[in-house]
Amino acid sequence: MKNQPATQVLVIGYVWPEPRSSAAGGHMMQILQSFLSQGWEVTFSSPAAIGEHKADLAALGIRECAIELNNRSFDDFIRELAPDIVLFDRFMMEEQFGWRVEKHCPQALRVLETSDLQSLRDARQQRLKDYLKHQPDADDFSPLFAQVLDEEFQRMADTDLAKREIAAIYRCDISLMISDVEIQLLTEHFKVPAALLHWCPLMIEAPSQAFIPYEDRAHFLSIGNFRHAPNWDAVLWMKNSLWPLIRQQLPGAQLHIYGAYTPPKATALHNPAQGFHVMNWAEDALQVMSAARICLAPLRFGAGIKGKLADAMLCGTPSITTPIGAEGMGDGQPWPGMIAQSASALAAAAVALYANRQAWTEAQAHGEQLLARRYAPHNHGPALVERLQHCLGELAQHRRDNFTGSMLRHHLHKSTQYMAQWIEAKNRPV
Repeated sequence: MKNQPATQVLVIGYVWPEPRSSAAGGHMMQILQSFLSQGWEVTFSSPAAIGEHKADLAALGIRECAIELNNRSFDDFIRELAPDIVLFDRFMMEEQFGWRVEKHCPQALRVLETSDLQSLRDARQQRLKDYLKHQPDADDFSPLFAQVLDEEFQRMADTDLAKREIAAIYRCDISLMISDVEIQLLTEHFKVPAALLHWCPLMIEAPSQAFIPYEDRAHFLSIGNFRHAPNWDAVLWMKNSLWPLIRQQLPGAQLHIYGAYTPPKATALHNPAQGFHVMNWAEDALQVMSAARICLAPLRFGAGIKGKLADAMLCGTPSITTPIGAEGMGDGQPWPGMIAQSASALAAAAVALYANRQAWTEAQAHGEQLLARRYAPHNHGPALVERLQHCLGELAQHRRDNFTGSMLRHHLHKSTQYMAQWIEAKNRPV
């Protein structure tokens, strides 16, 4: 009996994965590793320019292929590849390439890696802007952090971004959700069928080495890609509000801020006299995290789950964050650090945890336990593969059950087909 050909997976990336620059890049690599572990053949394509911190996909046996938007060469490429599974990295890639996949590979399983709900993040950012217009010197942001999903729905429902993003979720067969809070929002308030969603959080191996002890650590650390708007807002909030409060109580404290693609506006904040150090990109993020005593992540808006906080747990570094930072990360057990909702409360929590060895050690243990309970890769990697295989085997029925998605794909395919014919006719020589 001949061996069955390997499952062919095509990934259409919004960017080339940079696991050391962002949690999204790290999560993509975890998904790719899950595919490779099954012996699947993976091709990664992207229209984006290659970044300086790109992962070496070829070394893992992944084929790399640059593609272009609105270019017919993609048609030949996908016809030749004939993938069994197409994974769109964020909804914009489904918008750009989904109709071509539908045209040339209609039986390919369509998977959407949402990374986080961008429409949720955008709505929260706008809410923060509105709040600061009326209270520019606000200390307490608890009104922003109240997790009332119906209010989130009300803010999102009329936005163009939410309509685009959720339409892409419907057009795909399975959407990977990194946050179970976002699954709840989609199923209970946007009425997206649960059968279209799959919870796929970060997949993190338990730490293999002993943590650096409390006595051998020093300073505060904050880390995150500067291109990510929530991270930049957190840096500004630390600079203007949190850090001065911490320095009042710990005059010798130092804050080291690391992030990929550091812009001039960030380096301009560097001020050693204030203990505020903008350190650019960390060659080894886990090394600098392991050397710090406290991770600061004062996020005032955002979505998904936070790679920096997962890295902090992996390194045994307690964290100080907001309810937005902790959203979707925990499971009802004690947080590995402290959660607060105002600048003054965050600063007080940071100072208290920094100076209290016993509380610090307990927080470290909570992080180690949370990783084991919620993020073990042996739970999530096989579950992802099993879900995709099951959906492949039941694809016709799965699509009948998702009539709304089939209808949206039909109309998108027809409208793009008519548009292409119109453009061709317009450009045809008379």
